[in-house]
Amino acid sequence: QVQLVESGGGLVQAGGSLRLSCAASGSIFSINAMGWYRQAPGKQRELVATISRGGSTNYADSVKGRFTIARDNAKNMMFLQMNSLKPEDTGVYYCNAQNLRWTNYWGQGTQVTVSS
Repeated sequence: QVQLVESGGGLVQAGGSLRLSCAASGSIFSINAMGWYRQAPGKQRELVATISRGGSTNYADSVKGRFTIARDNAKNMMFLQMNSLKPEDTGVYYCNAQNLRWTNYWGQGTQVTVSS
């Protein structure tokens, strides 16, 4: 089992920045890819960014050039630096980890609210 805990959400004005963190514990040796997803009110959960164990990254088109995903395997941490935030970035942000057997683990989520 893998446990994930997000932190760093909050309320910010449009154009501002936030940095989300995800702390992993448990069977961390089995973690392969990690990522951030978000869910806006009334919408489905969507991919924001992913990062492989080796550091390869992938971003949703809507956040390219504004968000940066990173992970520190030694500290079992993952981060999402969010710059130039827009009201449409508002939602609950979830940390995701996938193990070598393609099992997905999720954190509880952290709220990000961007005011216009």
